[in-house]
Amino acid sequence: MAEQGSPISSDEMYDVVVVGAGFAGMYLLHKLRGLGLSVRVYEQGSGVGGTWYWNRYPGARCDVESMQYSYSFDDALQTEWNWSERYAPQPEILKYANHVADRYDLRRDMEFNTPVKAAAFDDKSNLWSVTLGSGKSVKTKSFILATGCLSNARTPDFKGLASFKGKTYHTGHWPHEEVRFDNQRVAVIGTGSSAIQSIPIIAEQASQVYVLQRTPNFSIPAHNRKLTDAERDEVKEIYPTLRHIARWESRNGIVNPVPDKALQDDPPEAQTAKFEAGWKYGGFRFMVAYNNIALDKAANDVVSEFVRGKIAEVVKDPEVAKLLQPRDYPIGTKRICVDTDYYETFNRDNVKLIDIRSEPIEEITPTGLRVGAKDYAVDAIVFATGFDAMTGSVAKIDIRGRSGGTLNEKWAAGPRTYLGLMTADFPNMFIITGPGSPSVLSNMIVSIEQHVDWITGLLAYMKKQGLDRIEPVKDAEDNWVAHVNEVAHGTLYPQANSWYMGANVPGKPRIFMPYIGGVGAYRQICEDIAAKGYEGFTLSSQRSAASIAAE
Repeated sequence: MAEQGSPISSDEMYDVVVVGAGFAGMYLLHKLRGLGLSVRVYEQGSGVGGTWYWNRYPGARCDVESMQYSYSFDDALQTEWNWSERYAPQPEILKYANHVADRYDLRRDMEFNTPVKAAAFDDKSNLWSVTLGSGKSVKTKSFILATGCLSNARTPDFKGLASFKGKTYHTGHWPHEEVRFDNQRVAVIGTGSSAIQSIPIIAEQASQVYVLQRTPNFSIPAHNRKLTDAERDEVKEIYPTLRHIARWESRNGIVNPVPDKALQDDPPEAQTAKFEAGWKYGGFRFMVAYNNIALDKAANDVVSEFVRGKIAEVVKDPEVAKLLQPRDYPIGTKRICVDTDYYETFNRDNVKLIDIRSEPIEEITPTGLRVGAKDYAVDAIVFATGFDAMTGSVAKIDIRGRSGGTLNEKWAAGPRTYLGLMTADFPNMFIITGPGSPSVLSNMIVSIEQHVDWITGLLAYMKKQGLDRIEPVKDAEDNWVAHVNEVAHGTLYPQANSWYMGANVPGKPRIFMPYIGGVGAYRQICEDIAAKGYEGFTLSSQRSAASIAAE
């Protein structure tokens, strides 16, 4: 494995500085090198992989089928790599990330264990000054945030947490060494995706598991299994077609059957047959039985009730089953979870579900938790409490634009971007899969590649035209924010208090952050804007007098 790049001097300047060495940062570096640009990637972790570097909790795996959750920019890469399972586990995805870093010799332009603390744009020099965790600063013409949508783990400020004498873990910042819970009493706080994946495995090891649930989630069985050579070869043969559909024709960057009718167009027995087939297949395909599930509450209610019925079939205790059945938001308005034996786990004698909606956690005690005036003694607590999604990792950096104001101040009432790619008053700063783009509503790698290709295409255009500054026009940004919200409110999504809305973070503005108009439609919008000379952006040459005099 290649060594990381050596530290650089404080007066070093680059054409591009990238924050983050996940799948976005790696592809960015590869593409920017192809333009002949000097690039430096800063990563706070000790290796590549982004969310798959940090999320090492038991059972962590992708919820997009592995043959589709991979880079498509190099045909040799996608045909030579062999995924072992239908849904790739975290260690295999991290192995893939390291393989990509090795294959394209990416580490020589990366600096690990190096958080970015601040970045400020200087209007006169037309440069960004980027301050690293060490206090050292570097200059760059373009500043690109590839910080990820789900990389800022969030632990609620529970009373008494510091007093707990046992071990604590967060699913989003799991230790790199193996953690086992043999003969331990474990509390798992949260029932989102990471909890749903980890609880069955923890329950196999621990003597007792307390699952503390505030809001139940809809989960569909993964039916994960090993892939055969024939299955892999079949997909590889049609990769060109598959990738084209994912990029241009899909809503979420995942190739699934396209429903051609509304639920009400089928009689009840046909509806049930489709739901049963989707349940048997597993995963996200369950949600594409009909074309109006995300739009029509009556249709959504039928689907929701079917899943609630499945939960009741699996979970033997009727009271536990009832607590596990979501009832206060439409199915799909929170990201659907994909599980292996999650509901079955609640039939185990060593697993107890605790409803913290009716009786919240009062405090963490030295020996466990107090819930509803009752004490639960535990040896370990697992916080599966999610992320400050989409904006959290950006918010940790003190970013100041050309007028001196901070990005956090501008986004205080909710994130404002044009296309999810840029934000006014912050020239030459780009965001990969930022708020206002499909991002978390999509197959992330499809959206990452689209953003990287668009940005690098823009930088090539600017270089050819002798331009060195780009910034969104405020009216274009305002119109895009309005469009994102208009499209969202034409669906059922805003009816859920989800992390799409920032609802899991106290005090965070309730604004629907991702663009729900679809991956293919969004890509066409971006292409049309580029074809019109980057409509909605101001492009210019801002070379300073000093730089001109030095030529």
